[in-house]
Amino acid sequence: MIQHTQISDRELQGLIKNQKVRFGGNSKLKIYGTLHCKSGKRMKKENRVFFESEQEAIELGYRPCGSCMRQKYLKWKKSL
Repeated sequence: MIQHTQISDRELQGLIKNQKVRFGGNSKLKIYGTLHCKSGKRMKKENRVFFESEQEAIELGYRPCGSCMRQKYLKWKKSL
């Protein structure tokens, strides 16, 4: 997991380009989603984290976003 406040925007662009970052998340709410999610783009930089894989986010206790990952979110919600 990479915190947005600990890297520059230029470094982040490189990580995305090289597919070292594929998902974003909110560290306070413990939610992860795609990099194109409108909800994710609105969050504060200090709460934003990045993951290389969906599995990494899940292992760290994050749940799928209800907006950009609707089907996975519904499956997660049913499992509660």
